[in-house]
This record gives sequence, C-alpha cells and structure tokens, in this order.
Amino acid sequence: MSSAPHYAIDPQQFWHDPYPDLAVMRAKMPVCYVPQLGATLVTRRDAIFTYEKQIDIFSSHQPEGLMTQLMGENMMRKDGAPHMAERRAIFPTVSPKTVQNIWKAQFAEGAARALAGLQGRAQADLVRDYAMQTSAEALKAMTGLTNMAWPEMDRVSQGMIDGCANYAGDPAITARCNACTASIDRHITERMPALLAQPDHSLISVQLQAGLPEAQMRANVKLAISGGQNEPRDAIAGAAWAVLCHPEWRAALREGQITWMQVFEEYARWISPIGMSPRRIAQEHQFEGIHVSPGDRLFFMFGSGNRDEAVFEAPDVFDPTRDTGPAISFGAGPHFCAGAWASRCLIAEIALPMLFDAFPDMALEGPAPFGGWAFRGPLRVPVRLTRA
Repeated sequence: MSSAPHYAIDPQQFWHDPYPDLAVMRAKMPVCYVPQLGATLVTRRDAIFTYEKQIDIFSSHQPEGLMTQLMGENMMRKDGAPHMAERRAIFPTVSPKTVQNIWKAQFAEGAARALAGLQGRAQADLVRDYAMQTSAEALKAMTGLTNMAWPEMDRVSQGMIDGCANYAGDPAITARCNACTASIDRHITERMPALLAQPDHSLISVQLQAGLPEAQMRANVKLAISGGQNEPRDAIAGAAWAVLCHPEWRAALREGQITWMQVFEEYARWISPIGMSPRRIAQEHQFEGIHVSPGDRLFFMFGSGNRDEAVFEAPDVFDPTRDTGPAISFGAGPHFCAGAWASRCLIAEIALPMLFDAFPDMALEGPAPFGGWAFRGPLRVPVRLTRA
C-alpha cells in the first residue's frame, strides 16, 4: 500500500478541470495518493521523465488493468524485449518515411472530404463536423480498416477510452466498451483475407507480415484506435479553438512568424490530450520519501508535468513561441507514443492549415467546454464559418 499523503478530489470537478487540483499537488504533495482514483499520482515533470524509464519498478505490465481486460494484452501493457519486439513489428506503419510517403496524401484526402461537407454552411461544431471525421478517415487508412464507416471509428474509439478510464466500475460503460471491441473484431475479420492476399503498410497487414499472433495483432489494432482517434480529434479541434481564442497568434500564423507545428506542440503541452499513463508497482520501492508495494497503482500525470512551474515559465499561458522541448506530451520513456510522427503530420501539416485556408474568416460562436483528465479535449467548438 502506498504511504504517500492523501489528496481528495471531487471526481466530477476533476473531470471538468483538473488543473487547479494538479497545481496544488505539485506545490504541496507532488507524489500523493488520491483515494477517489485508487492510485498514487506523480505530478512533476522531471520526476515523471525519470521514473517512467524505470520499468523494473514502474511497470506497464498490468494483467488486471482495465486496458488489458477490455482490449487484450497489447504492446502498451508490455515492458522490455516483448514491448520492443512489437514496436519493431509495427514500425513499417508508423515510421516517418511511411507517414510522409504514404499516409500524408491520404490524410489530405480525408480532410478534404470533411471540408467538403462544410461548404455552404454558416455554422459548425469543429469537433463533430470536422475533427472527428478527419481523424477517423486517417485512422481507417493506417489501421487497414477501410471497411469501417468513420462515425463507427469514432464511436468504438470513444467507447474504449471511456472503458479504460472507468475506474469507478460503471457496468454500463464496461458493456459499451465490450460492444465496441466486438465491432472492431468483426471489421478486422472482414479485412484479413484481402490484406493477406495483398499486403500493404497498414497496421493489420504489417503485423501479419511480421508473424505476430492474431490475438496480439487484434489487441494492438484496438490500442491504435483507442488513442489514434480521440487524441488527434481533440487536438485538431482544440488547437483550432486555441488559435481562434488568441487573435495575436492567428495574425502571427498569417504573417509566417510562427508555424502550425509550433501551435500543435504548444497546444499538446498546454492541454495534453494524453493526460495520464498508468503503471503497476512491480517491487517494494522507496522514492520521493514514500513507500510503494507490489501491485499498487500509480499514474504518471503528463498533463500536470506539462504545466510544471519549475520547467515552464507561465505554464498556464498558451504561447506557441515557447520552447516545448521539455514537454512530455507523447511520453518520456520506452512507451513514447509510436504514432507521434503521424499525429504531427495529420494535425500540423494537414488538418489545421487546410481548415483555416478553407475558412479564413472563421470565428468562435460560443463557449467550448472541455472534459477529461486521463484524456482531455473539447466537447464542442462552435464556430461561424463565414463572415456575417
């Protein structure tokens, strides 16, 4: 049992806005036990950066974890050689060369289809009407699940995300998650014959070519969908909102003083789409003045580390000119997000510039509420697409 000092949260308020509580934790108890989450939280950037690499203590292998139970034992829940073997197997799908030479053009085609649906409209919700489809179309291509409609891709991703964050054990959320993973399995089964006959660079295909067992392939596809849909979706809509909220940065983009990549990297630091990564304590250990025991649950709070006052000046301010090098938006250790190159390409090179080029007079038309702490993003971003 963790000996860390206890810090109580209001789960609903924490979901709506975790940053005030996280700031208190960093200042007063940077490693603390939150009973409402049943976990010890590590909230400072440098501690996360250091401890995430110590896989012999802070293990990703979680046989009883929600992700493993709901999706199968994917590569995210393995350490050491088994984890690296599966990363090598999927590299042909996610390598920078593949992203630029194969996926980038398909990302642009998907974004263009989403933009075509907005033409002639005066108003839209950037989450529902643009980011959701753009992200899903990209994920369909990369996974190989071209037989899945994009609304279904978003539905099954959200269902799994909700299931993996269901630490309160709501049976309805678990049931929805199970229905979503069953849908993914059906779509994989439909696609396998064609991908075996004509291999390509898709995630299903490269894993089959590498000889991974089918159960592992299916679990890794579910992993990719769980993060590869909601995180780009939320970052596309959220970064657009951030620019629309800050006319000075919008003007800087128009004048070429900053780039869309800077906007994306700063947004991912400021409002981390991946706010947390769970670990299992693998052995008795003392750190930061506390004691943890085997089986204890621990959360590395990326969203908190990215607002650490000891690392970032004015961390609550959105500033695309800052040095985001120390940010841990994609992780910091051996589990650094394998889809980072694809995310950067989709969001900063395709989705954001195409959106603002298509609607140069776009403006916010109401508040954009955000939600989540393990995964965080806007629930809606209402905009007026053309000048009134």
